[in-house]
Amino acid sequence: MGIFRMPSLGADMEAGTLVEWLKQPGDRVKRGDLIAVVETQKGAIEIEVFEPGTVAELLLPVGATVPVGTAMASIREDGAVAVAPAPDAAAMKEERPTAAATMPAPQLQVPPPPSQGIKASPAARKFAEEHDINLASVPGSGPDGAIVFVDVEAAWQRQGGAAATTAAARTGAKGDGAPVDGMRAAIAAAMARSKREIPHYYLGQTVDVTIAADWLAQRNADRKPEERAVFGALLLKAIGLSLKKYPEFNGSFADGRFAASAAIHLGMAIALRGGGLIAPAIHDAADLPLDQLMIRLRDLTNRVRAGRFRSSELADATITLTSLGERGVDWVQPIIYPPQVAIVGAGTPTVRPWIVDGVPVARQLCDLTLAADHRVSDGHRGALFLRAIEALLQNPEAL
Repeated sequence: MGIFRMPSLGADMEAGTLVEWLKQPGDRVKRGDLIAVVETQKGAIEIEVFEPGTVAELLLPVGATVPVGTAMASIREDGAVAVAPAPDAAAMKEERPTAAATMPAPQLQVPPPPSQGIKASPAARKFAEEHDINLASVPGSGPDGAIVFVDVEAAWQRQGGAAATTAAARTGAKGDGAPVDGMRAAIAAAMARSKREIPHYYLGQTVDVTIAADWLAQRNADRKPEERAVFGALLLKAIGLSLKKYPEFNGSFADGRFAASAAIHLGMAIALRGGGLIAPAIHDAADLPLDQLMIRLRDLTNRVRAGRFRSSELADATITLTSLGERGVDWVQPIIYPPQVAIVGAGTPTVRPWIVDGVPVARQLCDLTLAADHRVSDGHRGALFLRAIEALLQNPEAL
């Protein structure tokens, strides 16, 4: 019998609150299926299951707040099952039973639909009642089109002023909207740990992106707005391809050892409408064609800003890009998000004087910065990594 546990969704997460079960006992699941919605400082996160099987028992009730690693459900595996070892008998006599251990399996079946015929989970109904949401206007993304918690929450955030209100409720913000706890506290804790434990070194590079900008404009000229690519997609692709040559910037450092990642999952720092910042990952970014990468980037940005993202997107990033281009800043000195070992920052591409063949000309320039972990790499390799990114941006057809 496999055990599904409260996952860790980043270095700043210690516990999570179960908001909703998306699967019930007897439901079959496969890798990547959504099994629950968990609330953290970062918002409501859709949790995925990573082993196929059949849900045997739900071990936590909705509303329970438990530490990372707590058993949430048991899953009967297909084929040969992995049975968890039985605890020592003597230890069982001495150990006092916990609430979770003695709690009967909750019956969390979706109630029969009301007279209007709308199928919705209990958590979704409760949220809709509390926030005066008409369920008839909410599209459902749950099993058989049922409306689940994140559907109602997204509808609430689309209403005027709802994003700020929801963010304030989550972050413990004051009435003026200034966050004082929650997400801001989690970000502060992770960044304090990073600066305390990781020996950062910083490099900067001004890159001439005129060719890339012109190529992108020409490529987008005959496309519909929803089909156009942005400069950020080019940058993500260039970083991803460069990591194949410089893998020491792609991975994690834990327990005194660096583990390089064979997969390149690029985290993209995204500002939330109600305040705060998260950096979910685009999986296998280096291997995606540019059009597909842009589709993933647009989808991820839209879902995150609507308060919908998945556990694997938060937990799997192997390096992060933080781009403040839309904010108009020239450059950023980023802080590594542990356990990652590097982060790339990008400022706003702007037209500035530049010397080409000894002649001052107007060129579109972008300042890139690299913060990296000196336990894993050094300035020489970091400079080569930035140069590789620059070379690809000056040859956009290669992306």
